[in-house]
Amino acid sequence: MTITDRTLGTAAPLTVSALGLGCMGMSEFYGTGDEAEGIATIHRALDLGVTFLDTADMYGPFTNEQLVGKAIHGRRDEVQLATKFGNERLPDGTRVGINGSPDYVRSACDASLQRLGVDHIDLYYQHRVDKSVPIEETVGAMAELVAAGKVRHLGLSEASPTTIRRAHATHPITALQTEYSLFTRDLEDEILPVLLELGIGLVPYSPLGRGLLTGTITRDSGADGAADARRTAYFPRFQGEALEANLALVARIRELAVTKDVTPGQLALAWVLAQGPRHGLGVVPIPGTKRVAYLEENAGAADVVLSDNDLTALEAAVPRDAVAGDRYGDMSHIDA
Repeated sequence: MTITDRTLGTAAPLTVSALGLGCMGMSEFYGTGDEAEGIATIHRALDLGVTFLDTADMYGPFTNEQLVGKAIHGRRDEVQLATKFGNERLPDGTRVGINGSPDYVRSACDASLQRLGVDHIDLYYQHRVDKSVPIEETVGAMAELVAAGKVRHLGLSEASPTTIRRAHATHPITALQTEYSLFTRDLEDEILPVLLELGIGLVPYSPLGRGLLTGTITRDSGADGAADARRTAYFPRFQGEALEANLALVARIRELAVTKDVTPGQLALAWVLAQGPRHGLGVVPIPGTKRVAYLEENAGAADVVLSDNDLTALEAAVPRDAVAGDRYGDMSHIDA
C-alpha cells in the first residue's frame, strides 16, 4: 500500500499523510482501551506512512495524549501531531462544559504539550465552539500560541460557516475537523463551499460512521462491551429501528465492495478520500482504531481507485436522506 501526502489548506498550508489515525478509541468511548495495543497500533501506522495523528485532551480524559506521547517518543520528526482543547473535563471524567476563554486556551495548550512530551503541536483545534465567548477572542489566544512557537497551525471542529469566516479573519485557519462520511453529508451544502473559498482543508472524523460502514457491526454484536458508548442513546444511529435501517444501507455497500474486491470499510474510506480531488480541497480522513489489523485494513483504502461510476453507485446506494437517526442524541454542542 502507498500512503501519499496531502496538503490541508492554502492560506496556512500543512502537509500531512493522506490518511490519518484517530487515537481516541485507544483510551475511551469505544470499549476498554489497552495502552500497549494502542502504542503498537501507532507504531504500525508510522511504519505504513500514516503519520497524521489525532488526539484531544478530553479523551481519557488526558490519558490519550499521554499514550500518544509515549508512542511517538523518539519518532516526533515523522509525525504531524494534532490535538484539541475546549471540551473541559475533570480528571475523574466529569464534563465541565465547553470552554473557549483565552486563559483556558493558554493553560490547555501548556498542559497538552506536557502530556504529549513535545515542544510544539502541529495542528491545534478548538474542539467545540464556545458560544459564550466571541470566536475572535478564542482564535486570538490561539494565534498567540502560534506566535510563541507552541503551535504551528490552527483548526476548528464542528464550526458553522459564520464561525469559520470570523475565525479565519482573525488568524488563518488550516483545517476544519467535522464528521463526514457516506452516512453524514450535510456539510456539502454550506460548509464545503466556504472551505474552498477561504482555502481551508477538511479533516473528516468518523469517516466510517463510527464503525457502521465497516460491516462488522450488527444488531447484536460488534460494539465493544459495556464501555462502548455507541450502544447508548447518545448515538441514535445505533438504536432500534434506526440501526436496522442503517444496516440495510451497509448491506448495499457490502455488495458494491464485493465487486471491487475490497472490504466495505475500504470502499467507504475510498469514497471520502475521493472527495478531495472532487471538490478541489485537501481532504484527510482520520479513521480511528485501537487495533493493528483494522489499521492495516483502513490503510489499504489508499490504494482503492474509484471511477465516477463507482462514486455514483455508492451515492445511489446510500442516499443522503436515507440514513436514520441524528449523529448525536444531543446536538446542542454543535455550532449551527
